[in-house]
Amino acid sequence: MKRNKKSSTDSPLTISDSYDSGNGEFVSFKIVDGEEDYTDVIVNVNIKADPYTDLEQKSHFQSFSFKSTLNLNSPAVRGIFSDKKSIKVKYIIDNAGEASYANAWNGASIFVSTKKTPFDPDSWYRTSDTKYENGCLSWTHVHDFDEKPSAFFAYFPPFSYERHLDLIARCAEAKETRVYSLGQTVLGRDIDCVKVGTGPRVCWIIHRQHPGESMASFYAEGLLNRLLGLDDKWDKVTEMARDMFTFYIVPNINPDGSANGYLRTNAAGSNLNREWCPSPSPPSADGSATTLTSEVYDAPTLDRSPEVYYLLKHMDEVGCDAFLDIHGDEDLPFNFLAGSQGMQVWDTRLEALHGAFLASYERANPDMQAKVSYEPDKPNEGMKNICSNQIAERFDCFSGTLEMPFKECWGRPGWGPDRARRLGASVLDALCYVQPYLRDKSNFWEGLPEEDAYVEPSSKY
Repeated sequence: MKRNKKSSTDSPLTISDSYDSGNGEFVSFKIVDGEEDYTDVIVNVNIKADPYTDLEQKSHFQSFSFKSTLNLNSPAVRGIFSDKKSIKVKYIIDNAGEASYANAWNGASIFVSTKKTPFDPDSWYRTSDTKYENGCLSWTHVHDFDEKPSAFFAYFPPFSYERHLDLIARCAEAKETRVYSLGQTVLGRDIDCVKVGTGPRVCWIIHRQHPGESMASFYAEGLLNRLLGLDDKWDKVTEMARDMFTFYIVPNINPDGSANGYLRTNAAGSNLNREWCPSPSPPSADGSATTLTSEVYDAPTLDRSPEVYYLLKHMDEVGCDAFLDIHGDEDLPFNFLAGSQGMQVWDTRLEALHGAFLASYERANPDMQAKVSYEPDKPNEGMKNICSNQIAERFDCFSGTLEMPFKECWGRPGWGPDRARRLGASVLDALCYVQPYLRDKSNFWEGLPEEDAYVEPSSKY
């Protein structure tokens, strides 16, 4: 097993990612003692890559989370810094320019927590001086020798597997709720599913296909807290939702990748959001013959992507009338819904459902909007191996990929775990609004108000 490079015993600070979802490896340090922007120390760190993915022919990386602690036994701390109460440290991610979405570092702001554990979501705040220059990401932090010698840094606050298990345990105790495992992951973790509601329409909502997108777990927490009344609060929308739908909620489909601090893959190196049907095998990196043994990349499989295999098997058994796949996006500073415009089933009905769902969502929560999203695929050019596209095509249903930002929400500062939870809770309003139309074969869109009309999205803002 490859071991992390340990911080030098001479370094004024130690770097550790040896905790659930940690990712950050010490590279080097330099003592500058105020010579550079009043900084005392520069610490260089690298983000570790995911396992290699055969289909995409690369090793992804971008998300990170690590702890930095003052090393009181280092020569510098006992020497030139001995008369100081604090030191200012500049952190540099050396390999940021090689990350999967390097351009997305522009405009990013890193999260910091000075609590003793990184798993208090309300303890995190954003740095004000994050910079991306010359392929490196940097920010500064002042470490106090006495009060707060340690700090955690993250691309987005982590959501631990222990917190996930606690959420599942609370769901299991809720009334009229069934919690069960769809199967097991590559490393043997359960793929937990929460079934609730008695309604005629089946709604699936899944989270964390991409494990580095921890905001999806906070979204699931907010959704389940409201839907199951875990916070002892009930409202008419919740009761209506449980009467209208039978929900299947998967709070974390990729717990292996989440615990290991990966960005995009499971423990086998599979990007689960490309495992929803077979696809052509890719050429090798130099354009020569395929690196796989077959011209077809088979998916999902029990060896490579059991998480998708078991989920899709159960979906085929119970059906699907509405589907949401919850993600986080590195680049766009908005919450948005990417639809299935490029699939053959996309028609006036699905377009109207997409528009009405988003319009209702905006009314329920101002963090949602419809104008900015990925550029829609052209007709019949959507990738069938992407989850929400495959579900739309397979079940002829309303299906979308809901994305939340790593960055600050454009025009609405303060985006973080709590707002992600609230966004998850408020999706019930939008689902209840479109439920009567999900399988309506009439021209129902002709009777919808003008503000529910579909908006052609764009990635420009």
